Amino acid sequence: MNSKHEAAAGNNQALAGKKALVVGIANESSIAWGCAQAFKELGAEVAVTFLNEKARPHVEPLARAIEAPLFLPLDVTQPGQLEAVFEQIEARWGKLDIVLHSIAFAPKEDLQGGLLSCSAEGFGKAMDVSCHSFIRMAKLAAPLMTDGGTLFAMSYHGANKVVPNYNVMGPVKAALEASCRYLAFELGHQGIRVHAISPGPLKTRAASGIKDFEALLHETEQRAPLGELVDILDVGYACAYMATRYARHISGNTVYIDGGANIMA
Repeated sequence: MNSKHEAAAGNNQALAGKKALVVGIANESSIAWGCAQAFKELGAEVAVTFLNEKARPHVEPLARAIEAPLFLPLDVTQPGQLEAVFEQIEARWGKLDIVLHSIAFAPKEDLQGGLLSCSAEGFGKAMDVSCHSFIRMAKLAAPLMTDGGTLFAMSYHGANKVVPNYNVMGPVKAALEASCRYLAFELGHQGIRVHAISPGPLKTRAASGIKDFEALLHETEQRAPLGELVDILDVGYACAYMATRYARHISGNTVYIDGGANIMA
């Protein structure tokens, strides 16, 4: 933990007894990893997934570091894998309180070629992995959230404003944010809250596919009122707060964690 987060550490156990599923950790730079750490620090038990055997060596040490009781393979494009994850969660815990979805994908040629050049197949793939898989997760999670719960999906400012080179992911993330609002409406009567989380740009593996990303980082840092970029723990602590009872009447929002950059022209 770096020095700017030391004040957040301590004995706050606002998520004690809660069960969380974190999907999307690829390595120690992943936003999902910052969230998993924050959930654990506030007392939750955290189940972790990994994409495939190639990813496993990068994720398994992180799962061990937070003493994850469940470490499960999950590729949402493979039939049955998502259902298997929730079956194991039900068998182990019998309930679930938090789900964090932090996965997105578009074929490189479709992502980097501009929206007009995006193939129908590439658009559909991006929408399925980055958006519809969250809806599928919500459907499986809701029956396990017997005491209510919180669902998180990772978005980005390019969902609402044009960010050069973000291309097809802009419309896809816009669909994801709209899905969060509709799920918040449909699941609210069960005490389930749904949030789209919109971090500022971060040096993650997913971001490496965006053209001129370093320039975007620099421009965001210069524009943000707080004058600095966010890191994965900034995102994690914000999500952890949103999962506590202190935020029990907040739902359906897109929550920006970007030093205020989104308010600037």
